Amino acid sequence: MDQIVGPLARVILLLPFFMAPAHASESAPSQKPLEVVLIPADGGTEEGTKADFAPVFNAVSRISGLSFTLRVGQSYNAVVEAMCNRSADIAFFGPVAYVQAHKRGCAQLLAVAVENGKSTYYAGIFARAGGPVSAIGDLKGKRVAFGDINSASSFVFPMAMIRDAKLDPVRDLASIRLAGSHANSLAALVQGQVDAASLSFESYEKALNQGAVKSGDVKVIARSVPIPNPPLGMGTHLPPALKQKLKDTFAALATSPGVSPDMIRGYGGHKVEGYDVTFAESQFDVPAAMMQSISDDLKGEILKKAAHP
Repeated sequence: MDQIVGPLARVILLLPFFMAPAHASESAPSQKPLEVVLIPADGGTEEGTKADFAPVFNAVSRISGLSFTLRVGQSYNAVVEAMCNRSADIAFFGPVAYVQAHKRGCAQLLAVAVENGKSTYYAGIFARAGGPVSAIGDLKGKRVAFGDINSASSFVFPMAMIRDAKLDPVRDLASIRLAGSHANSLAALVQGQVDAASLSFESYEKALNQGAVKSGDVKVIARSVPIPNPPLGMGTHLPPALKQKLKDTFAALATSPGVSPDMIRGYGGHKVEGYDVTFAESQFDVPAAMMQSISDDLKGEILKKAAHP
């Protein structure tokens, strides 16, 4: 009997020693896919938006060993809420949406794409070539499309430019169409549903490349000041070591073996040179100021006008 009990006792005593590492590995951040939520930056299909970003996250996974699950938010605000309720660990934001999440303490800057040596892009207001609208002042009494109400380049900056031209968007525009995305805003213009459309130049160029619009059909009537590229943010709830690992990996993307230039993608699926993880938080002060210039009361009036064209 003693010969049986002795070995069993030793096994029982050793069980906690063998079980502890397995339990620890299950809770390690690298063992669970990080949830990535993307703004619906260019409309289209959810699969198309995920395909824009799959290459860069595949590259990050290849270098770091981390895994990711990508999904697309139904709106810019949905992406902010996903980060703030911790159902997302990483998000691709619009600049204004990032400011909203950062102000709520939900997100901090991860990286900003670098393209042609810069980390900025532009919003624009576009009109049909040959049409009566050639400048912002011509928008009085006209129908204008915007994207998502929380989008920097398809709503906040164009709306601020209209107000800077001394136009009251609620009183002076014939109608406001909130199309929900850059692509939908441009489509409303191309289809003759509006006289002008607000969207980013990157989205316009993507539409040109895809044949959704011809260059001779549309003209630019206004261009914004530089806007910080839509950033990648990470949840403040993530462990510090994981945050640093993400930053180190994005910083090394452009020089890492096994990562081809074709894998390094940014806004709208554009190929970019790399990612800047030292981009200053203060660079988002301009989008923050633009956001503050459009009060909640004004947004409410705009929403009412859009609901009753």
